[in-house]
Amino acid sequence: MIRRIERDRTRFNEIVRGRIRGEMKRFVANGEMIGRKGGDLVSIPLPGLELPHFRFGDNRKDGVGQGDGTPQPGQGEAGDQPGEHVLEVEVPLAELAQLLGEELALPRIEPKGTDLLEADATRWTGLRRTGPESLRHARRTLKAALRRQVIAGTFDPKDPRIVPIRADRHYRSAKRRPTAESAAVVIWMMDVSGSMGKEQKELVRAEAFWIHCWLKSQYRQLETRFIVHDAAAREVDEHAFFHLRESGGTKISAAYELCAQLMREKFRASEWNVYPFHFSDGDNWSGRDTERCIELLQREILPGANQFCYGQVRSAYGSGQFKKDLDAALSRDERLVTSEIQDRDGILPSIKAFLGKGR
Repeated sequence: MIRRIERDRTRFNEIVRGRIRGEMKRFVANGEMIGRKGGDLVSIPLPGLELPHFRFGDNRKDGVGQGDGTPQPGQGEAGDQPGEHVLEVEVPLAELAQLLGEELALPRIEPKGTDLLEADATRWTGLRRTGPESLRHARRTLKAALRRQVIAGTFDPKDPRIVPIRADRHYRSAKRRPTAESAAVVIWMMDVSGSMGKEQKELVRAEAFWIHCWLKSQYRQLETRFIVHDAAAREVDEHAFFHLRESGGTKISAAYELCAQLMREKFRASEWNVYPFHFSDGDNWSGRDTERCIELLQREILPGANQFCYGQVRSAYGSGQFKKDLDAALSRDERLVTSEIQDRDGILPSIKAFLGKGR
């Protein structure tokens, strides 16, 4: 019975995975599931999919429960549209990352720099004479019992019975050794000036969710920092990052200076894999400030980052000039990746551009 339940559960999970894979584009573009995140699980609504369940009854046409089975009239007028069955399925973030990687054929990331953390790697390669029965080493126990019986002359080859006693028992034990683990930090930057409205921020929020899923699947430790800017820049928490809106102008270099400061003081390239992401509508207050941004990228940010990603969100008020300037000045530097996000359909290609190099 247990095996059958596990088999049915595995089949149901395969159906769910197939459904998500088939509609990956819609899930990536839909920001609804981001609000359903809890811990390491995401609740995804899957219309038209029902959990397997038992139905009791003898399938007779007459008789519903108790009574004579007389149909009772329902309340309200009859409709001509079928009802929609929506099942919410909890999917681990790691599994979503795997599905995203399969959909976009993303390569695994090769960490750079010196590993930061030391963790205990546990291997069950040792043996000891005491321990819980769940860790008993059957082969070594039987060998010890056989050796004892042979030495004692109690072993009969014609009736080869091996009966272990307490002294024969061996148990597996763990051997721990320190191992290095790579750490990464994502520095999110976004323009929150008046030209970046709610629609633009929702595009950024949806894309950031999936990028974070993928990077988290590649690193055991993943830190995040959030920087917002208009004419000035400051570090904020995640909620403020996606909901704050200012009415000032735009000075992108302020965000890049704060990013460079974080990299110098807290996230050095020798210890961290650094991923700065910047989202804007492409408006900067002057060409001179754009030159300052390019200088900061060349001298401080790009040398210390695995990759710098700039996503330009389409806005009715943005000129879109900043991406053109970056591409013209730094097109030969593979550590810079830019993309243009016109609408929700542009999220998936943008993620592919950012993560497709495996940096």
